[in-house]
Amino acid sequence: MFFLSSRWVKYSLYFGALVTVGSVGFYIIGNEDWTVIDSIYMTIITLSTVGFSEAHPLSEVGKVWAILVIIFGASGFAVMISELGSELMELNNYRRRKMAKKISKMKNHYIICGFGRMGAVIAAELHNKKIPLVIVEINEVKINKIQDIGYMHIYGDATEDDTLIEAGIEVCEGIVVVLENDQDNLFVTMSSRNLNKDAYIISRCALHDTGKKLKRAGANKVVNPYITGGHRMAELLISPYVEDTVSLETPDDMAIDFSLEEFSVEHLQALNGKTIAETKLREDYGLLIVGISETNGDTEINPGSDKALSSGQKIIIIGSQENLTRFKGDIQK
Repeated sequence: MFFLSSRWVKYSLYFGALVTVGSVGFYIIGNEDWTVIDSIYMTIITLSTVGFSEAHPLSEVGKVWAILVIIFGASGFAVMISELGSELMELNNYRRRKMAKKISKMKNHYIICGFGRMGAVIAAELHNKKIPLVIVEINEVKINKIQDIGYMHIYGDATEDDTLIEAGIEVCEGIVVVLENDQDNLFVTMSSRNLNKDAYIISRCALHDTGKKLKRAGANKVVNPYITGGHRMAELLISPYVEDTVSLETPDDMAIDFSLEEFSVEHLQALNGKTIAETKLREDYGLLIVGISETNGDTEINPGSDKALSSGQKIIIIGSQENLTRFKGDIQK
């Protein structure tokens, strides 16, 4: 920054001139008793006011000169500190204007309102997939973290329409609302839907009743991390070999749970040597084989019905937890 470097040159020249003039004064006043080092030392301790002992006893003229050095030095430092604060504010404003200019050119990006634990994870996922994003955050400490990472961001209150507009909500592809409380999430969701009728909005909630309000306010999807996390932990506790679980919500708020589980064919002798069609997993249990891992490490996704199963393979089966439990019960008989 040119304006910053030029001012620092001015400060350096001022400080150098002060030390030089002060040292020359002490050298002249001290006559043959003061060396150059003594004069510089006296000037520095006078400017810094650290209270070290004098290099030599000061005469009346020397004391007056020390007072003048302190006055000009202290006032100069005060001006320097004041201007430094102004420069830092000017630098921050410059960065914000530069960031806002970049964001104004973005389209079809995603906006994340809130940079808490969930917001940070979402931002990292989008960033790793090279998906353009803008974070809206009002907490200065979090803003510093965002700047260190290098995310595009707006330092402002997401509950204000002007902040959302500055983030490019009118031309964005989607919005994720993960603020600290349900009231703010509800307000921002409603504002976001009013500002962009087509954007896909996902909002976080802590209470089930708030989730219904969020959908009425315009959210396409509502995520309750406590229910989702607790549900997944319960499933893993009951079925520790489940690879993953998926919960789908119907329009009437009913949840349909699907699980992915891995089986070794050598432990399923009833399936060994058969094709996928011959296993009748779909007809008898409502289950689908969505992946097969070979002994050499190769994996085939969505294999055809004529794919033969053999010992040494591992198959990944998807289906409801109820059907998976029934299948495992039958093969263990």
